Amino acid sequence: MRSLLPSKLKLAFTATALGGGAAAATIANSDDPATTLKLCTAVPLRLFRLSAPLLPLPLYSLMGLPEDSDERVRVKHEVHTRSARRLEELCFKNGGIYIKLGQHVGQLDYLVPLEYAKTMRESMLNRCPTSTYDQVCQVVKKELGGAPEEIFEEFDPVPIASASLAQVHVARTHDGKKVAVKVQHTHMTDTAAADFATVDVIVNTLHRFFPSFDYRWLVDEVRETSPKELDFLNEAKNSVKCMDNFRRLSPHIADYVYAPTVYWSLSTTKVLTMEFMEGAQVNDLKSIQKLGIQPHDISKLVSQTFAEMMFKHGFVHCDPHAANLLVRALPSGRSSIFGRRKPQLVLLDHGLYKELDTYTRTNYAALWKALVLADAKSIKENCMKFGAGEDLYAFFTSILTMKPWERVIDPAVDHLAIHGPSELQIYGPEYFSQVTELLHRLPRVILLMMKTNDCLRSVDNALLQRPSLESFLIIGRVSSEAVMNEKLSRAKSLFSLISIWLEEISLEARFIVMQVALWVLQFQKSLSLKPLSSFEIG
Repeated sequence: MRSLLPSKLKLAFTATALGGGAAAATIANSDDPATTLKLCTAVPLRLFRLSAPLLPLPLYSLMGLPEDSDERVRVKHEVHTRSARRLEELCFKNGGIYIKLGQHVGQLDYLVPLEYAKTMRESMLNRCPTSTYDQVCQVVKKELGGAPEEIFEEFDPVPIASASLAQVHVARTHDGKKVAVKVQHTHMTDTAAADFATVDVIVNTLHRFFPSFDYRWLVDEVRETSPKELDFLNEAKNSVKCMDNFRRLSPHIADYVYAPTVYWSLSTTKVLTMEFMEGAQVNDLKSIQKLGIQPHDISKLVSQTFAEMMFKHGFVHCDPHAANLLVRALPSGRSSIFGRRKPQLVLLDHGLYKELDTYTRTNYAALWKALVLADAKSIKENCMKFGAGEDLYAFFTSILTMKPWERVIDPAVDHLAIHGPSELQIYGPEYFSQVTELLHRLPRVILLMMKTNDCLRSVDNALLQRPSLESFLIIGRVSSEAVMNEKLSRAKSLFSLISIWLEEISLEARFIVMQVALWVLQFQKSLSLKPLSSFEIG
């Protein structure tokens, strides 16, 4: 025990010392010493906050307890819960980017102990800090040239929502339009650079002391994506491009997906004015039922929407957690043949998008097609294209589907259906070294796709609260269409075209059989009958 404590102390003080040394060097060479001084005094403070949680060494509580004993399990749960609360408190103290990181941890069920994921997931979306109204006025006046009550006919000083980077106020324009005004937190400009520097120092220091802890890719990702998220004009352009993609490439569902209209004359890099949207949050089942919309229909629409983005558009909204997805009844008033109101999915917060080049998009589509069809050979081939290798390709598929390899290649039609908590969640900590190595090998864009999958899985679980039988079938159809379209674009002869068309007909026939089989399974489950075991993908 004694030998470990100095190592942890050395890590904490080394991190702070490195930050202090970097600060002094930066000030000495800066063209703007005043601003740089503000930055460099912030870095050591944040480093100390990050380092301090390492000192208590709570896992010493486990020493002397037998492996697999009930007492060890109980104490371990208490330790993880206590540490998760400390991390939660740290994120709220530092704010900004740290809350974004906390939100990300909340989606890493396969990597971190459940206590951390659950704690972050429950708090990071609903308890974000807010700016004072005076601070909001400062930002609006600087960006738009006047106080909120001058720029707008009405402006509610109390925000209706607050996120890690900004908060939203309800307002009304001088021509009577109700709008949502997104105002960046004032401290973001001052602390963003400090946050980048702090995260960089601490992650590199941890890697130096613990080589297996290699999350330098996360620093690179934060450094690349955060400036884009802090530019609200970039967010506005993303929303426009997203809707244009649906109209051009997915016209069959374009009416069912919506992004708020941007008021460009009232928007800058730090203030974004958008059409105010009325709707229910995608996981608010009570409000959804009041709208007369079936959660099952929303689940299908969410799956279809993001499958189209990933496999056809190659331009993907990478932050689809529940707070960023609203549901309302389709404005046209159209209903299904059974008289049910049809839903429209409203996409909010377009700050984080990722573009997939043709090679990545097509191979990712081919991988999901193979996963849905339980094609072991094709699964392996496409995993290898992303660098998973002979040793980790099966594990990669398990991370994507939250299923063990045996279930991934099971020919049963519902082999990928989500049954409550993921089957890997319980055993996540055992896989730490494999996860770390896999994250090191995979392209960073695939890491964001994995995060998007995790968000969507969480939304699906909240909506249905039962096994999801159709989401993966939808993913299979859309990914197959994307693969077929790419093959058609490269066909150079009539024989090639005929061959592709025949393959497409064969695939469609398989999906029809799978759909019928799923309907039968759903009927059996509704009657509490024993499911038939003969429905297989074939």
